[in-house]
Amino acid sequence: MTQDSPRTIWSLTGKDALSFLQGLVTNDLRPLEAGPGIVWAALLTPQGKYLADFFVVRRTGGALLVDIATPLAADTLRRLTLYRLRADVQIAPTDLTLTRGLDAMPDGAHPDPRHPGLGWRLYSDAPLAVPAVDWDAIRVANLIPESGIELVPDDTYILEAGFERLHGVDFRKGCYVGQEVTARMKHKTDLRKGLVRVVIEGAAPVGSEITGADGKPAGTLFTQSGGFAIAHLRHDRAQGILQASQARLWVD
Repeated sequence: MTQDSPRTIWSLTGKDALSFLQGLVTNDLRPLEAGPGIVWAALLTPQGKYLADFFVVRRTGGALLVDIATPLAADTLRRLTLYRLRADVQIAPTDLTLTRGLDAMPDGAHPDPRHPGLGWRLYSDAPLAVPAVDWDAIRVANLIPESGIELVPDDTYILEAGFERLHGVDFRKGCYVGQEVTARMKHKTDLRKGLVRVVIEGAAPVGSEITGADGKPAGTLFTQSGGFAIAHLRHDRAQGILQASQARLWVD
């Protein structure tokens, strides 16, 4: 899955739509009560592990959208339906398309809330013609994880993946699924593992195990671009020359 992979865009309607999501996801959606905007958030397991990330969008005119990577959509919809209970929320597919770009932001578009380098996102009936962008190069340069690559369902912890730096979690919003574990990781422990940008010589498949000079496992290699890569590393084993398949790497 890459940054320009297929996206599924749902509409959420019903008087409880925003409050329903507010009680489930990692970020604070209340700014969307005031008008158009976009928020990036994740849905976690009760044990605090990542299940899916998505954008919640308030369009001009009041419509609420959820923009999610298509491979994660079916499982996420099942979970949202399970949590819905008696809430007045309807979730329906749309025919909207997503256009992303780095040039002048068109009317109705929203700046990507994760990082300025990711440009803007536009939801419309038909895609706009825009210049091609190497999104993987931008992600590697700015250490931005992607659904289904660095963000692995039932495995990733969002603080290790940089969600705080990328504005994907709010520690003042109140309860959500997985909040207790996430808050404990934030306030009571030092993160021993996390995403790191590394210099890489050679190439290796995404998901390759990284080992240290002593042969002990040190982490996992992910997206690679332009001589750099994103790796998930144990910080205590991230020194010196590391190995992933036939590639050599070291912390940038």
